[in-house]
Amino acid sequence: MANSTELMEFGGMTCVKLTAGGYEAWVANEIGSNVIRLRNNDKGMEFFRFSPDNKAEDIKQSAEVWGLPTLYLPNRFADGILRTSDGTYQLPVNEKAPYNNHIHGFLHKRAHEIVERGADDNCAWVKTRYIYDEKDEFFQYLPVRFVAEYTFTLSEMGLEQDIKFINTSDKVLPMSLASHTTINAPFVDGGKESDMRLTVPIGKKCILNERCLPTGAMEQPSMSDLEYKNGTKCPVLQVLDNDMFFSETLELDGQQFHGVTVEDIASGKKLCYEVSEEYGFWIIWNDRGFNHYFCPEPMTAMIDAPNLDMPAEVTGYREIKPDGVFTAHQRFFSK
Repeated sequence: MANSTELMEFGGMTCVKLTAGGYEAWVANEIGSNVIRLRNNDKGMEFFRFSPDNKAEDIKQSAEVWGLPTLYLPNRFADGILRTSDGTYQLPVNEKAPYNNHIHGFLHKRAHEIVERGADDNCAWVKTRYIYDEKDEFFQYLPVRFVAEYTFTLSEMGLEQDIKFINTSDKVLPMSLASHTTINAPFVDGGKESDMRLTVPIGKKCILNERCLPTGAMEQPSMSDLEYKNGTKCPVLQVLDNDMFFSETLELDGQQFHGVTVEDIASGKKLCYEVSEEYGFWIIWNDRGFNHYFCPEPMTAMIDAPNLDMPAEVTGYREIKPDGVFTAHQRFFSK
C-alpha cells in the first residue's frame, strides 16, 4: 500500500489519517493534536488506548486518558501558583481538595490548525499549529504569547513527533512539557494483560506528599521499583500511582536507548517508546490498574518545578526567552 495522508471523520470530528510502513496513525488536530490511534497493522499491535465507539465529546471530556495527549503546562502546580524569573501567575485551581492544585494546563484541549500534510515514497506527515494569545481564555492566567508547532511523521521507522514552542511575547515562557501517553493493555491483538512487561530506565525516585507534590526528598529505588529497571514489572493488574523517577538510559539492540519498552512475553512483540534528552523524568500511572491501559509519562521537568527550592539543573525547569525556541522529539515503533 502506498504511503498516504488523508482527512477522515471519526466520532464527529475531522482527523488526519497517516498510513505508511505498515502503520497507521490518526491525528486529532481538533483535540490538541492528540494521536488518538496508532496501530501496526502488519504486527497486529494497538499502541494507544482507543475505542472505536468514542465520540469527540467523550475524548474531550477526558482528553488526558486517550491516545497521545501532549500537556502544557503538565502535572501539578501547588495552589495554582507559577513563579517565573520575571513574574508570578495565578493559575486556576482545577484539582479539588485535598489536592488544591492546578493540573495539566490547557493545550491538549485546544483545536489546532492543520498547516501542511502530505506523503511521499518514504513517509506520510502532517504539521499542526496552535497560536496562543489574548484570544485564548487561559490568557487571563498566563499572559505569555507563544506558538506551538507539531510535526508527525509516519514511516517504517514508526511514528515520530517533533514539537516546537516559540516564545512570541516580551516575557519569559515557563517550559515544562509532558505526554500523558496511554498505552493499550494488552497492546497485541489477542494478547493477555498479564503477559505485559514494562522496562523503564529509572534513576532516583522523587518522593511525593499527599497532594502529589514533590517533598524535595529523593530515594534509591525500592525492590518493587527495581522491577521497572529489570523489565519484570507488569504495568497493569496492580496499582501504580504516580511513581516519579529521574530518567536514565537502557540498552536496546546494543545501543543506548532513552525511553521505555513494553514486551508481550507470549509473542515476543515489543512496543518501544523513545524520547529526546529534554525529557529527564518518568511518571508511571495506571488509573488503579484495571482499566486496560497505563501511562508511562515522560516529563521535561518535575511536578511543580518552577516553585521548588531546588536548582533548575535538578528540576528540569526551563525558561524560554523572548523569540527563543524549545524543541522536543518522541518516537514510537515496534520490534
